[in-house]
Amino acid sequence: ADPVLHPVAVADLRPTQMTVGLREVEEKRKRWRKLAGDARGDFLGRHMLPCVTGPKGRHFVVDHHHLGRALLEEGVESVLVTTIADLSRLAEEAFWIYLDNRSWTHLYDAKGRRRHFDDMPKSLEAMEDDPFRSLAGEMRRAGAFAKDAQPYSEFLWADFLRRRLKAKAVKADFSRALREAMALAKSPDADFLPGWCGKSSD
Repeated sequence: ADPVLHPVAVADLRPTQMTVGLREVEEKRKRWRKLAGDARGDFLGRHMLPCVTGPKGRHFVVDHHHLGRALLEEGVESVLVTTIADLSRLAEEAFWIYLDNRSWTHLYDAKGRRRHFDDMPKSLEAMEDDPFRSLAGEMRRAGAFAKDAQPYSEFLWADFLRRRLKAKAVKADFSRALREAMALAKSPDADFLPGWCGKSSD
C-alpha cells in the first residue's frame, strides 16, 4: 500500500528510544545548513519520518530520531511523516508492549540499562546523549562494521563499547576513542554483533 503522509510539527513528535548520539545529531545539523532554498524542501520530501500513531493520536517516531532531533534544533517547524501503523485505539501499556515486541522501541538509557516505558522522553528534545551511540555511528561510517537491517544494531555496538571504554574518555578524546573502538570491532569478542567484519577463526 502507498504510505499515508502527514505534515506534523517536529516539536510534537514523540520518541520511541531514550537516547541519541549528539555528535551524530550535530553532523546532521551541519549537512542541513549546507542546503538552501528548494534543496531543503527536496530533502524533507525524501526523508520522511516513519511513525506509528499512538494513544491520544500522537505520532511516535520509530526511526531517524537523529534527523528529527537535528531538524528540531535547526528550527524546522514541521516534517512529513509516514504512518506505518495506527495503534491509537490501544491503551498506553498495551501500546508499548506491542512496540517492544515488534522491535519498534528501544527502552535502554545512556548507561545501557533497560527502563520502564514510563521513563520514555516526551519529546525528541528530551532524549539523553549517549556518546557510545555517536562512537558506533562513526565506526560504521569508517567501515568498522557493515550496515545491518536488524533494528537498533548500532545500539548493540554502542553497548559493546560501553563495557570496554570509559564514557569520560570518549567525551575527552573522541578521536582516540574511535581508534580504540575500531580495533575492538575487529576482535573475535565482537563476532556476535550485526555487521561484524573481522576475521573468522574457521
